[in-house]
Amino acid sequence: MTTGSAAEPPVSDATLAHLHRVTGHAFADLERLDRALTHSSARARTGTDYERLEFLGDRVLGLCVAELLFAEFRDADEGELSVRLNALVNSETLASVADELGLTPFIRTGADMGDIGSARLKSVRADVVEALIATIYLDGGLEAARAFITRCWTERARHVMAARRDAKTELQEWTHKTFSETPSYRVVGRDGPDHAPSFTVEVRIGKLRPEQATGPSKRQAEQLAATALLIREGIWPVDGLAS
Repeated sequence: MTTGSAAEPPVSDATLAHLHRVTGHAFADLERLDRALTHSSARARTGTDYERLEFLGDRVLGLCVAELLFAEFRDADEGELSVRLNALVNSETLASVADELGLTPFIRTGADMGDIGSARLKSVRADVVEALIATIYLDGGLEAARAFITRCWTERARHVMAARRDAKTELQEWTHKTFSETPSYRVVGRDGPDHAPSFTVEVRIGKLRPEQATGPSKRQAEQLAATALLIREGIWPVDGLAS
């Protein structure tokens, strides 16, 4: 009786070596790692994709980045921390991490997806980073995931945010200088139960078109509304800020 050849491993040795080197993590479950690298457009061929892992990785990333910011910026209030957090977990930042780690050649997509390294498909690269974080977390727990996130995000937090001031302070100083006025903030909506409210705040400056934003507290909503107006008026560039 002739035995068949051994099944092809889900992840090649070259892929595994590269990911080990750039993440610092020795992946244990190779089928799960393969899933983390597979877009839904390839599901018909592979029978799996990264979407569930992406969901988990997003939450793990948010927790670890929140911890990082809490430790790094001890004088920042809730609103400022939230703006910083949003800037570090948006698709722009995640895609830049994917590019820095050289993940593009290892992502599996359907033939009709086109160039995975293009700006149009940055969300796919961002999703894969979140799926990888979930894979590391499931392999090695929170400490392993935290080690990877700290490695890739600490300098980003320090660099990207070094030029960012508190949004309300920045807006107030710009408004005084430009219009000799003070921004006014008004709560225009409140939703949700008492234990988890959601506030919508509008900021107005003279005859400028107002901006609105929603957050879990009035202070955070004010910060986000100020951020939106600063971006719209070109005071703050879009890059590195919440999308």
